[in-house]
Amino acid sequence: MAESRIAEFLRARRAMVRPEDVGLPDSGRRRVPGLRREELAILAGVSIDYYTRLEQGRDHHPSEQIVDALARALRLDDDATAYLHRLARPSAVAGDGERYQLTERVRPGVIELLDAWDHTPAFVTGRYLDVLAANRLAKALSPMHAVGGNLLRAIFLDPRAGELHPDREAFGPRLVATLRAAVAPRLDDPALKALVRELSLESDEFRRLWAQHVVRDRADGVKQFPHPRLGPIELRYETFTINGHGAEGQIVVAYHAAPGSPGHHALTMLEDAGAGPRDTPATPAAARTGP
Repeated sequence: MAESRIAEFLRARRAMVRPEDVGLPDSGRRRVPGLRREELAILAGVSIDYYTRLEQGRDHHPSEQIVDALARALRLDDDATAYLHRLARPSAVAGDGERYQLTERVRPGVIELLDAWDHTPAFVTGRYLDVLAANRLAKALSPMHAVGGNLLRAIFLDPRAGELHPDREAFGPRLVATLRAAVAPRLDDPALKALVRELSLESDEFRRLWAQHVVRDRADGVKQFPHPRLGPIELRYETFTINGHGAEGQIVVAYHAAPGSPGHHALTMLEDAGAGPRDTPATPAAARTGP
């Protein structure tokens, strides 16, 4: 329920704020990491009793003003603040009948667009970071982009992850934070619960990162690929939201490199080597179903 989600988030993020971060002396005698409840309540301008009720899940819907005050006291960035607002008002984001779509499908026009990008590796992820579509260059760049796969499984469960993702230690936390940002309206979705349960059971690292409640709305970044023929490739990526009915949570990820850079040269060589035939659009094998 929303109240327990808010409580979990507040407890996790309070533990991440050091007293010196907010101008408080560190006595060195703290039984738990981070701020005490009463310290955070004072910083947020709310009563200690009210804040305690929030952390214990006994208050269900803090006002927007209180959420903003808590975000400032916790030193949350814009992504984490927006996430906390969504936790406090889940019904404002998605109605009960719209929360869990049965199947994730990419519109044919989007697939045609990806295939038209002959010089740009690009793929589409769904609400839980399943790979729903990818063009030829993206598939040639990394097995992570295979349609039907899942980015989180590729990073945390694939035995080859250390070899295939030299930036795994930085990229893994970003993925977990991206999932957190994307799923606030759907934290009770059985499909999400099943994915988190699977990853938590199989990966201690994922379980630790998920418990931290770090949030990051994916926008851009850098990714490294150890290509078997071309060697190390470093590319930048940008992300674009797909709008429209049935496309909730779908994101286009497109890689690029500055002209004349080693990454641009590697992409040119990848194009010249040929990236294989075009695929016939199909329903992804990893399409998720609701209750």
